Amino acid sequence: MAEGFDLRDEPWIPVRLGGCSSRVGLRELFYRAHEIEDIELPVPPAASGLLRVLAAMTSRIAGSGGVPLCDEDEAENADDWFGLRERILERERFETKAVDAYFDDEALGGRFDLFDAQRPFLQDPRLRAECVDPKGKPNPSGINKLVMGRPTGINGAVLFGHFSDTAPVAVSAAEAAWHLIATLYYGPSGQCTPRRITTVRTGSGDAGPLRKTISFHAWAPDLFTTLLLAVPTPGSGAEGPDSCPWEEEKLPDPLGTLASFTWPGRMLTGRARHAVLLMPSADHTQVVDAYVSWSTHQPPPAVRDPHVILDMPRTGDGAPYARMADGQRALWRDLDALLLVGDSQTQRPSTLDHLPRALAPTLRVRAYGFDQDGQQRDSIWFEATTPPVLTWQQHTSPEATPYPGMAEYVARCHRAAEEVADKLQYAARLAWKLATDPGEDPSGKVKLDPKKYGPWASLALTRYWRAAEETFWDLADPQRIDTPPHPPFVRIALDALDEAIGARSADVRVARARNRARTAIRSALPKPPPTAPGE
Repeated sequence: MAEGFDLRDEPWIPVRLGGCSSRVGLRELFYRAHEIEDIELPVPPAASGLLRVLAAMTSRIAGSGGVPLCDEDEAENADDWFGLRERILERERFETKAVDAYFDDEALGGRFDLFDAQRPFLQDPRLRAECVDPKGKPNPSGINKLVMGRPTGINGAVLFGHFSDTAPVAVSAAEAAWHLIATLYYGPSGQCTPRRITTVRTGSGDAGPLRKTISFHAWAPDLFTTLLLAVPTPGSGAEGPDSCPWEEEKLPDPLGTLASFTWPGRMLTGRARHAVLLMPSADHTQVVDAYVSWSTHQPPPAVRDPHVILDMPRTGDGAPYARMADGQRALWRDLDALLLVGDSQTQRPSTLDHLPRALAPTLRVRAYGFDQDGQQRDSIWFEATTPPVLTWQQHTSPEATPYPGMAEYVARCHRAAEEVADKLQYAARLAWKLATDPGEDPSGKVKLDPKKYGPWASLALTRYWRAAEETFWDLADPQRIDTPPHPPFVRIALDALDEAIGARSADVRVARARNRARTAIRSALPKPPPTAPGE
């Protein structure tokens, strides 16, 4: 019978290795990171959180000349730190001795064990005693509260499968580890299992630090390079002694003041607002129940996550916020924000700054998103990867930009696509109004009801965005940088409108409405420059 589930050596992380799917533990992952082509974790929010955990571990394991990437002295000078990273990249693999030195450190004890009695990995064993009902009996949350996508409660909504708290279905220990990480980063706010620490039994908590966001990662052909580029640059977190949750001497005080989010470990792994404890089966191969509660109610210290796009509120007032995930929005619509240096409205992820120039032609961008509201509702998660586009990045120094003007052109293409989409939506609503309201003059001024869209707008936009992605990538070519972007998008918008209206255009009134709508779409085309007198 297994005594635990040691994440260092148990195969729990799905990867692509040698062209085949496989599973590895943490130790083998770092041993063979230069051979691993991809992470294949099927739960994107778990993959997003795992990459941050692995990046923090990378900062401890990766080094050169006995100096680790997380060295505070090296971090004082940016050029020294980038030089250190470059020397590590040149080695093309993690040193086996460094991997073992970290994972076999006696000070960490059993902290990489998912079911360790004293310090289970990323968990709080105190929940067993603190999460009790008014009569003092254990009050676990249920396995469905842990597993992302499962309904919770007797009347919970069915999203990703038919599960019920009245007949709980256990998950493997490996899968439980995925959802543990996903909960710590993307968990809900609001009601949770009450936790009694003082005389007060509190049962509400805050959302996870990445909830409802999309994160972006420089993605290399091998995991070794990907992980090194995932370590944030110095200065992105607070200064001071740094540690990850599993490296702390003591469990955190739920009622105490939060420590600063120091670089790089705590800012990547120490921002959780949930406390979790997994309950294993007798043979420790499955998780049959779980406690999910709050970890703190203290306001979090300010820190920027290095893997998110920051946007300013449209009003211009307030603090910047992480770009929200949208399950209906394709990744190419965020590409300009990843390539441009940034301005007062948008800032690209800091880990996409200062990338090694020689690697840029091989680097793609991997995105992980979870479309959620700020409280309890989950809609859809997704993963997407761009082609190798980071050679198009804009830089503050022109000599560092191999394709001058390409980032700006990508932004123009995206802006054109959005402008034409707005015109298409207006035109489809206009056509529906003219075709169905006998009182409207097809040639006169029309006032649209902001609450009534009609069916054509949704149909047209669905068809438009599907075709717009192909059009965008066709335009996004340095050889076409002088091609005006609006006309191709207008053409597909006209086609999308026709498809949405369909054969009904044989009706005279519909035909007139259609012609008026097509004129509205064509208004998105830039006006030609005025002709000079005498030309």
